[in-house]
Amino acid sequence: MSGFKYGQNTSSNSSFKTPTSNRNEFVETLVIIVQAVVLAIGIQLVAYQPFFIPSESMLGTLLKGDYLGVSKFSYGYSWASWPVAPMQPLKDVLPSGRLFGQEPRRGDVVVFKLPSDGKTDYIKRVIGMPEDRIQMVNGVLYVNETAIPKKPVADFIAKNDAGTEKRISQFEETLPNGVTYRVLDEKSSAGDNTPVFKVPSGHYFMMGDNRDNSQDSRFIGFVPFDHLVGRADFLAISVTPPNATWEFWNWSQSMRTERFFTKIQ
Repeated sequence: MSGFKYGQNTSSNSSFKTPTSNRNEFVETLVIIVQAVVLAIGIQLVAYQPFFIPSESMLGTLLKGDYLGVSKFSYGYSWASWPVAPMQPLKDVLPSGRLFGQEPRRGDVVVFKLPSDGKTDYIKRVIGMPEDRIQMVNGVLYVNETAIPKKPVADFIAKNDAGTEKRISQFEETLPNGVTYRVLDEKSSAGDNTPVFKVPSGHYFMMGDNRDNSQDSRFIGFVPFDHLVGRADFLAISVTPPNATWEFWNWSQSMRTERFFTKIQ
């Protein structure tokens, strides 16, 4: 049996770390963080971008407090596809303003940049295609001089941030391509009667489903093709205002779980 020798380490797993090993661990952690950030930006840039609903302009279809997944590849890519800030210079180098551009379908729910500033995100439904003629007459939508069927359905029960309920008249519209969706029509408003809007080539006419409470193409004008950010495909989660997603102690009351991961029509 050998005895103890001077300088021999009696532990098989020493906890001592050199400055070099600490530095290597820091570098490895930093690389992982950078990779995660790059991956997140890449996903938002080319695949899906999260979008939060802050208003009631699409009420009926979308609720205040909904978190959406917006498909970036549905219509191709433009300067508006960048998730952080508009890349306006790309307008001069991309063919027709978009790369791999595909036209939206009438009835799609779309996120786009506000034409007047090129920065603010709006979400509305595509109603008018290029060269269409759009008009509202006494609250009835006309597309190319044809009235869109407006069928009454059960009232929509709206709740404000305080939880107070209100009933709003709800109707079902069916566009010429067969897309059916619901709209709210609460009262007479400035947008119920409009002139005829002739949609220019390369532009679209957008409208909110909450017809009396929507700043849409009746007021903000036509939306250029290169201003489209993407198509709103699905609801990820939904939180009852004024609660926030990080307030985990309110989840049992605030989370609208019946809306989780549902397709947007």
